[in-house]
Amino acid sequence: MAAGSAQQDLWPVDIRRFAPFNANPRWLKARVTETLSLHYAMPWPNRELETARPFRRSPFHERLVARGAVFGSRMGWERPNYFSTGAHDREIAYGFGRPNWLDACAAEQRAARTAAALFDLSSFAKHRFEGPDAEPALQELCAGDVAIGVGESVHTAMLNPRGGIESEVVVARLAGDAFLIVSGSGQGVRDADWIGRNAGAKTRATLTDVTSAFAVLGLAGPRSREILSRLTDEPLDDAAFPPGTAREIAVGFETALVMRRSYAGEHGYELFVQTEFALGVHDALHEAARISASDAGHYALDALRIEFRAWGRETSPDVTPNEAGLEGVVRLDKGADFIGRSALARQERVTPKRRLVSLLGPEPGAQMVWGGELLLADGEPVGEVTSAAFCATLGGIAALAWVRADRRIDQRWLDARSFAIDVAGELMAVTASLTPFCDAEAAKMVKAPLDRRRKTA
Repeated sequence: MAAGSAQQDLWPVDIRRFAPFNANPRWLKARVTETLSLHYAMPWPNRELETARPFRRSPFHERLVARGAVFGSRMGWERPNYFSTGAHDREIAYGFGRPNWLDACAAEQRAARTAAALFDLSSFAKHRFEGPDAEPALQELCAGDVAIGVGESVHTAMLNPRGGIESEVVVARLAGDAFLIVSGSGQGVRDADWIGRNAGAKTRATLTDVTSAFAVLGLAGPRSREILSRLTDEPLDDAAFPPGTAREIAVGFETALVMRRSYAGEHGYELFVQTEFALGVHDALHEAARISASDAGHYALDALRIEFRAWGRETSPDVTPNEAGLEGVVRLDKGADFIGRSALARQERVTPKRRLVSLLGPEPGAQMVWGGELLLADGEPVGEVTSAAFCATLGGIAALAWVRADRRIDQRWLDARSFAIDVAGELMAVTASLTPFCDAEAAKMVKAPLDRRRKTA
């Protein structure tokens, strides 16, 4: 397989962030008029473009409208940002301070942590990869071991020759020669191009974009198994349906590919349902949940996932798994060579001079952390915040940030320093950790001792 060119690794100006529908002349005229008019406007955090919308809609759209969803747009998809709780948050009030939707978002987070939350994840990019060479091709494309059994899935990454992360994906084996590749909403075109160029013309496997063929519902929370069990006769206990399972099962009157996975850091499932059956599954889940689950939007999901990494924020073609703390997505010993393996093997012998760290600060007052802020250690700049959100369960701001130093960055080095985020000129003291404040694997929140938060120098 031929590795991608360096020119195409320049992802900030990569035309693969667009899809064919973006070339529609009427859509372009409406959207370009708006984007040009905003050139000198205030760049509010989370600013949503308004023209040529609504555009791509999941089968659940009207149900979500009726329940008070306030929508954002990603790759043309209308996605609920949050669910309005009253007149005060029916529209996003843009600003840099505490947002008007924060209480609604916090309630959705608490539902996911204490009971269950239901997310519309239909905008996930989905590709079916099948043929006699599908497994060996994926083994060379993916840093993890995808020689898994039918009905299993694995979270892994596709790397470039430098070891940089071209995409984070979930690969599920549907049959002996068929796989489903799932990635973020904005990565579908990039992923298809990367796989097509690097698999090679002689690879006996076909890649098909099936994004629009399947709607996706995410059910996450400690009561998610109980809710799903009401709709299926399949056993869902750990022995019969362990983490990573990806199996077709009956859900109500329909059949869905159910993966035991959750981006929310809680026990959960992702249900991939053929579009024409999706409303039936959605309504059945709501009926089964009754008062046990809450609709939740992508603002809550982004806060719940803050201990994970997001492609385009924390990871990119210039970031390696070792730097990002994603060693778990790599299997150097899987018995097959893969793109980027040599670079990673070399990096194992070198101490990284930058590390991605977790931060925990107080509850937001007048100021909010959004990402992009300067991180200070003992008053000196050491990095930049990449993602931040109010974490309702921890009761404070949770964030991820890159830290750079001239020596090895370990927990002892972090503990010896006073960290703060520069929020519009005011310093917010934070605790820094190489390990998450949320134990996602155990699906338990770990309260960080408040007395560990150091005051700034």
